[in-house]
Amino acid sequence: MEYTDRVLKCVDCGEEFVFTAGEQLFFHGKQFQNDPKRCKPCKSKRSNGAAARVRSETRTSCSQCGSETTVPFRPTQGRPVLCRSCFQTVRV
Repeated sequence: MEYTDRVLKCVDCGEEFVFTAGEQLFFHGKQFQNDPKRCKPCKSKRSNGAAARVRSETRTSCSQCGSETTVPFRPTQGRPVLCRSCFQTVRV
């Protein structure tokens, strides 16, 4: 099977990039079913964690001491939420 260079569009930045014949041969050898979706710069940014999702902080009050604190999750009703210091005491 002969491969020729193809131009694809990156899903992250929208720029066009070349999917070379050598890369296509590699993909075929590894039995990959899908073409690459990202250009090399976007792929390296993604693997380095630059595109990591930002966690939202929720402001709430500690169930044990009552002080106001932030937590990296949305509290579930009926379950206690602890500030850092109370969490450390319960954890130990």
